[in-house]
Amino acid sequence: MPSLRRILSSNQELEKKLDELDCKVSKNDAAIAEIIDAIRQLMSPPEPKGKRPIGFAPWRGN
Repeated sequence: MPSLRRILSSNQELEKKLDELDCKVSKNDAAIAEIIDAIRQLMSPPEPKGKRPIGFAPWRGN
C-alpha cells in the first residue's frame, strides 16, 4: 500500500502543477491547452472492460 499512496501523491502533485501551468497559459494559446487536456485524459483511470468467459467455446470461430 505505501507504493499506491506514493503513486497517488505523485499524481496529485502532477495535477497541481498542471493546474498551475494551465493558469499561466494565455487563453489564446489553444494548442498548449489541448496538450494539458490530453495529459489529464491519460492520467484518468481506464474504464473496466468486460471479462471474457472462461472455457472453450467451439461455437465461436476465433
